[in-house]
Amino acid sequence: MRILIVDDEGNIRRALGALLEAEGHKVETAGSAEEALVEVPGFSPDVILLDLMLPGRSGLEILPEIGELLPSSVVVMMSGQATLAHAVEATRLGAFHFIEKPLSPEAVLLTIKGAEEVVRARDLTRALQEELGPEAELVGRSPAMERVGELVRRAAPSDARILITGESGTGKELVATAIHGLSPRAGGPFIRVNSAAIPRDLVESEMFGHERGAFTGATERRRGRFELADGGTLFLDEVADLGPEAQGKLLRALETGVIERVGGAEPIEVDVRVVAATNRDLREAVREGTFRQDLLFRLEVLPIHLPPLRERSGDIPLLVEFALRRLQKRHGVRPARFTPEALELLSTGYDWPGNVRELLNVVERLSILHPDSRVDPGDVREVLPGLGMQVGAPAYLDHDRRPLRDRLDDYERSLVVGALEAAEGNITEAARRLRTDRANLYRRMKRLGMWKDEDTQWSGNP
Repeated sequence: MRILIVDDEGNIRRALGALLEAEGHKVETAGSAEEALVEVPGFSPDVILLDLMLPGRSGLEILPEIGELLPSSVVVMMSGQATLAHAVEATRLGAFHFIEKPLSPEAVLLTIKGAEEVVRARDLTRALQEELGPEAELVGRSPAMERVGELVRRAAPSDARILITGESGTGKELVATAIHGLSPRAGGPFIRVNSAAIPRDLVESEMFGHERGAFTGATERRRGRFELADGGTLFLDEVADLGPEAQGKLLRALETGVIERVGGAEPIEVDVRVVAATNRDLREAVREGTFRQDLLFRLEVLPIHLPPLRERSGDIPLLVEFALRRLQKRHGVRPARFTPEALELLSTGYDWPGNVRELLNVVERLSILHPDSRVDPGDVREVLPGLGMQVGAPAYLDHDRRPLRDRLDDYERSLVVGALEAAEGNITEAARRLRTDRANLYRRMKRLGMWKDEDTQWSGNP
């Protein structure tokens, strides 16, 4: 990281500089407020260690100017004569932390470690917003996506908690990013927690932080995602995978706005908006006893459901166009050009079990294979083997005069039956083979007349 040390005492500048350079940081120093204001724009520091008492203008006096010149910098105030009023005022003006002199190497390095986590979180937020942009969430003109867009626009300005549901790959994180980007918290951090990717015994530490010595391996204090998201948005992805104890602590944090680090007793107030997401049916999880009902009520103040791509295939040409623009911006080259026939094939010839994520990957693959050239149906079939067999009207359909919905139901029924037979009647395994969740498979089977509420298992008869 780039660190600027602002202190009028040369020995402190030299000692801090040597300490931080030994840790691999790039360091510049300034001996006065005026010198610091010159250094800030040119050096673009990630962290500024700013002394409170400086000759001429004090550190508190220039703190607002630093915030205007480089709002992404994290400022740590230092002083040997600070009062509580000074600390409160510094925090109000945007300082991250206040450390007292005489400085100990341990305290400085611990503070820098915390500041580094904030810098990393801000960089990730900025990269995500630049990569995706709020408009990515609203790509599509289908009625389902129009409803999603309207809900996002209405929900974003509030601080209400939101639960986003939908299959994997439908764009839940993108919608969460849009909500953050359109909210009054857009200037704050957007912090993501993937509950499914964190070992259960570390979830609480990741979310709420921990104190030094709280458990084996906790060699230093660590700020959790709630603290890092203070003033911004915390996105809890795969929230259904949280364990019982983490669910209890999350419920308390939502109710009180107060957290405690693992191994700590000091309550920490946080100002965080929580947006949660899951590809599971949380009401079924409540019935199964794996998810707290009171937590569900707290999270689902405003529900937003994302439809799978197969239910809004008319949006695929728009999504392809968006993907091509994003690739052009990312790589600086002219992307491939999809023929109308290729777009039609992508829209009608495949069910997209991986949803929007899979489509974007396919478009990127085709663009790499055919840079600045035309992509036709043959090229599409090369990256999606077997797709061509789903396209075009088989001869037997010419004699089938039933409505399209009935014929689609027959096709869907045959897919479900095939998966169930392959899974020997195991609903969970069949859902996995169909790349959906068990609750969605139940709903589809009931709609197709393959399951009744009084059934206890699938009988093999529709």
